[in-house]
This record gives sequence, C-alpha cells and structure tokens, in this order.
Amino acid sequence: MHPIASAVYRLALALWVGGMSVFTFVVTPVIFRTQTRESAGKIVGALFPAYFRFCLGAVVIALAARAAAGEAFSGVRQLAGTFLIVLSLAIVSYHTFGLAPRMAAVRETVVSMETTPKEDPARREFSRLHGISMTLNLAVIVAGVILILRYDALRRFP
Repeated sequence: MHPIASAVYRLALALWVGGMSVFTFVVTPVIFRTQTRESAGKIVGALFPAYFRFCLGAVVIALAARAAAGEAFSGVRQLAGTFLIVLSLAIVSYHTFGLAPRMAAVRETVVSMETTPKEDPARREFSRLHGISMTLNLAVIVAGVILILRYDALRRFP
C-alpha cells in the first residue's frame, strides 16, 4: 500500500471506529444520565446530523484511500475489505439521508417521551426505528473494527 494512502486509510478507520464508538458508548450515555429524557433526546437529536455526516466522511475517505493505494480490488482479501467499506457506506448513507430524517419526523409527533404511553402508535414507531438505528450503527462500528484488525493482521503476517 502506498505510504500516504496507507496513513490516510488508517486515520480514516481510526476516526470511523473511534468517533462512532465515543459518541455511541460515551457521549450519548452521559447525556442521558445527566439530563432529563426530553432534554437528552433534544441534545442527541441536534447532534445527529453532524454525527452522521462525520461517519459518512470517514467511510468515504477510507474507501478513497483504499482505492488510491491500489488495494481495493487486487485480491480476494482486498475485495472483502472493500465490500465491507462499501456496505458500511450504504448503511451510513441510508442512516444519514433516510432513517435519521424519518426518526426525527416521527419524534416530532410524540408530545413527550416521558408522558406519552408506550402503546401510542407514534412512540412505538419511534422505538422501532430507534432499534433499527442502533443495530445499523453497531454494524458499521463492527465493520470498522474488522477492517482495523484485518489491516493490522495483513501487515504483520503478509
């Protein structure tokens, strides 16, 4: 792999996995632990557009660096890694431009997550979409971790 492209690729993977993990496993839980549910939801909802665009940027840069290094399509291992990045790009794109806006629109119809009954159709729909969102977010983090582990393993054991 070309040294500059290699460095950019590693940096993009680190930002991808690190950024998503910090937001998912540190920032969001702290916000929900220290704020009311309503306030926390508003704060996290306000952060989501920037978060999803950050994730999208990191994945795009990883793909571009991989392609620039000539490692994207040169063998089965490389194709598998490229497939993981393209799959992640598709998931993050759907999340950014499809799922997140739908969640925000549904959330706007719920008067209060604290006082609205769980049986309310809008609240149930928001919960369903939130479950999908969390699953997709975790899948993209895991894909990034696999890429980091594969990259390291390929460098140690060619």
